[in-house]
Amino acid sequence: MKRRAILAFMLDRPGVLNKIAMLIRRKMYNVDTLTVCSTNKPGVSRMTITLREDDEARVTQVIRQIEKVTEVVSAKELNRDESYWREVAIIKLETDGERLEALRKKYNFEILDRRNHELYIVQVAGTTWSIDDFLAEVGRDRIIEIARTGVTAMEN
Repeated sequence: MKRRAILAFMLDRPGVLNKIAMLIRRKMYNVDTLTVCSTNKPGVSRMTITLREDDEARVTQVIRQIEKVTEVVSAKELNRDESYWREVAIIKLETDGERLEALRKKYNFEILDRRNHELYIVQVAGTTWSIDDFLAEVGRDRIIEIARTGVTAMEN
């Protein structure tokens, strides 16, 4: 299924997030990620929702429904080729320093903490796919814990 990103701007009021989440649930979508933050306009927040759907008509219908929510200023789908999609992951893993240095040549990450000779906490920033590739290369058996922010996106 195709991954979609919907960007919505809404008034910063209690219950708006719940209204939108319930609307998406009623349409039987499973949200992959949901991020919300304030904007440079006082009283307005932005929400990035990612979900998987191949049917253009269903995505258009959800966007129209989101736009009907009183507190929503605007909503639209972001074209992947004309926008930036990024996320951050914090990963606690077991590996040796030599292996970590080899990974550093290929991936954008920062070492946040080193607990002993083989226990590290790193922060990886980039596309979802680059983070997934990093995790695969590290190996699931070496990963102790992962925390991911979810996708946030912005038009070019």
